[in-house]
Amino acid sequence: MELTEDDVLEILKLFEQSKFDFLQLEHGERKITVSKGGYVPTEIGGTRATSSSSSATAVATAAQAAASAPLPEAKSAPSSIPAGLVAVTAPMVGKFYSAPAPSDPPYVEVGSKVAVGATVGLIEVMKVFASIKAETAGVVERILVSSGEFVEFGQPLFLLRPN
Repeated sequence: MELTEDDVLEILKLFEQSKFDFLQLEHGERKITVSKGGYVPTEIGGTRATSSSSSATAVATAAQAAASAPLPEAKSAPSSIPAGLVAVTAPMVGKFYSAPAPSDPPYVEVGSKVAVGATVGLIEVMKVFASIKAETAGVVERILVSSGEFVEFGQPLFLLRPN
């Protein structure tokens, strides 16, 4: 399914009304990066996303630019992460789900041991689901969000005690 111009305009309208400062969406060959409120992420595939005070600016680039693009840093580093713990953060804006289906058990619970690359949750954007992967092996110490909650890019979702 291809994104139409109306789809892009709807995404921009929803983004403008949201509390989020940054959105990066990839759909096939199309990549859309949007920011507002003066939030300027690190360089994204050779293109810099900038904005004026409250209006959103969209930057569309080809998918090859995304191949080597690093993810931008979160707006501010959370200071509430206790020493010795590592945060698993949201890779994008969307709705967080702790299980593959409402009737299924959650991917992880407090006390669960996770390996590098283990799926710890899902984020849904426009009916597309993306897995949230643990980048550090460890034990889940805290779960910071509830299933069905909207999350921001870079928002801490879990705290792990590394192995």
